[in-house]
Amino acid sequence: MAALTLILASGSPRRRQLLTDLGLAYDIRLREVDESFPARLRRAAVAEFLARHKAEAYRPDLGPTELLLTADTIVCLDDDVLNKPADAAEARQMLGRLQGRAHQVYTGVCLLPGDGRAPVVFSDETTVHFRPLSPAEIAHYVQHYQPLDKAGAYGAQDWLGLVGIDRLEGSYFNVMGLPTHRVWAELEKLGFFSARYA
Repeated sequence: MAALTLILASGSPRRRQLLTDLGLAYDIRLREVDESFPARLRRAAVAEFLARHKAEAYRPDLGPTELLLTADTIVCLDDDVLNKPADAAEARQMLGRLQGRAHQVYTGVCLLPGDGRAPVVFSDETTVHFRPLSPAEIAHYVQHYQPLDKAGAYGAQDWLGLVGIDRLEGSYFNVMGLPTHRVWAELEKLGFFSARYA
């Protein structure tokens, strides 16, 4: 089997870093894709729908030796999906809802081979427990960090994660945006490593 070229369809610097840390070579391909989803979907189904939807937008341009990876991370408080905040006020409001509570983070992943095989779609769930946060702590984070490009208005690897998360149930890397253990296992099943580690 010819070596497959991994294509990452994500602008997330965290996903890029995680793939690099896995020792994987990859190319980046970006395009604008609508991220709306059917209102009937809940939790993991939303993340999987968005990952697959993104992959379908790239399908026509995939070569037969390319393997596309798309992902989408969502934050859920009960059944409410907290997307990227529109502005600082919405970021403060989201974090005010999350503080002192547990919530779930789902990352959906789609691996789409360019050789006509069916896409592999899966998701991973992590429960994140936040300690109570003061309005001043939330305001400091929103003012000095970059919550507007993150689902739920926070990054686990950022200051707020360092001071606010008191425990996790599940993968930390899933909260960062990619369940690396699952990605590695699915790449193995697809034969991605066969020409590399034979």
